[in-house]
Amino acid sequence: MNNNLIPIHLLIADRTYRVKIDPKDEEVVRKTVKTISDKLLEFKTNFAGKDMQDYIAMVLVWFATEQNAAISNEVNLDNVSGRLHTLEKILDAALEKTL
Repeated sequence: MNNNLIPIHLLIADRTYRVKIDPKDEEVVRKTVKTISDKLLEFKTNFAGKDMQDYIAMVLVWFATEQNAAISNEVNLDNVSGRLHTLEKILDAALEKTL
């Protein structure tokens, strides 16, 4: 067990959670909780009449979609980078032949 963990309190959907985290992760965790809280407020404002569980589910779907989109973009960038590298090799080989 990591003895360097620090306890923090997080407020999500009107509930407080006490968790222990690595101090280096605190800023990211707090920013994530802020994003979740902001999205909860946005969904509560735009979709009146739902209960908190519905809002949490909507935020969870939004957050997972954002994460998957980021992963997909990263994969696409890797593919483009690989193609550009191959094209660079082809161009270099063609230039060497003409010189």
